[in-house]
Amino acid sequence: MIFKLGELFCGPGGLAWGATHADIGDPNYSIVHAWANDYDENTCKTYRRNICPDAPASVYHADVRKFDLTKLSPIDAFAFGFPCNDYSVVGEQKGMDGVYGPLYSYGVKVLKLYQPQWFLAENVGGLRNANDGKAFTKILDEMRKAGYKLYPNLYKFENYGIPQARHRIIIVGIRNDIDVEFKIPSYAPYAGIDNTCKTAIEVPPIPDDAPNNDATKQSATVVERLKYIKPGQNAFTADLPENLQLNISGAKISQIYKRLDPSKPAYTVTGSGGGGTHIYHWSEPRALTNRERARLQTFPDDFIFEGNKESVRKQIGMAVPCRGAQIIFEAILKSFAGIPYDSMPANIDE
Repeated sequence: MIFKLGELFCGPGGLAWGATHADIGDPNYSIVHAWANDYDENTCKTYRRNICPDAPASVYHADVRKFDLTKLSPIDAFAFGFPCNDYSVVGEQKGMDGVYGPLYSYGVKVLKLYQPQWFLAENVGGLRNANDGKAFTKILDEMRKAGYKLYPNLYKFENYGIPQARHRIIIVGIRNDIDVEFKIPSYAPYAGIDNTCKTAIEVPPIPDDAPNNDATKQSATVVERLKYIKPGQNAFTADLPENLQLNISGAKISQIYKRLDPSKPAYTVTGSGGGGTHIYHWSEPRALTNRERARLQTFPDDFIFEGNKESVRKQIGMAVPCRGAQIIFEAILKSFAGIPYDSMPANIDE
């Protein structure tokens, strides 16, 4: 079965890379790109370049709220990483009351319109708590009413060998009339993998001419501050001289000027934020380059991002780790092919 995949909120192609590289050793089961949509122009350019260079017109740059969903080609599978801004613990957690919160409903519309055999939806872990848990319940309820049995789980990608602590809720849905059950892929096959951020960034070395690898210019103050911050520490846990301390009242976000610990996976790569949020090298007094950040998200070095440096930073931070996505898509394919795989109980009760 070759599944034709449609995507809303496609991002630069982390999910799509994982889907199109999913390989279960049976050529009869694979996933191919059909169409995708995103509201950001550079993101669409990146997706076209890396996922479907031979079919650029299949990527629609449009605000989903004004996009005609009825004109798309039929699909067998669907993925949507609906915007997390209103569910993220870093934001104000407006949930359904925010601008972005209700956008999941366009994914539900696609399910009703095209009735794909299965889907994958992704969002931040904070989704469970938004609107006192009511948002998550409502989203699951609408997906069920669209005709799907659901398999939600909070995936901790560092436990799958990804060199980054990234926790995301992923909901796999399989159409009710299809006699296939999905199981959460187990961590067991990935135990013992070296997924330290140091190995991810340094092995193999990033070529000098690698794309998206421009160094970030650090001010003299930041360079001086980083000298006092040890690996794993941040601007609030390090012993900083008074003139280098941050004058912040209220919430002290632990990732501000946080240096990576080279012996562990990286902390979560984010898509935006001001000074101090760019992820800092464990020994050099600097922020990571976008290519180094892309490695933490398991994008291959030949995956080229379009746009200026800040746009690329945002694209990388918003993406799903390529190889993490691949693991889940391969589990879906194995479920349909009837191939057993190591699984574990879901950690979210429906």
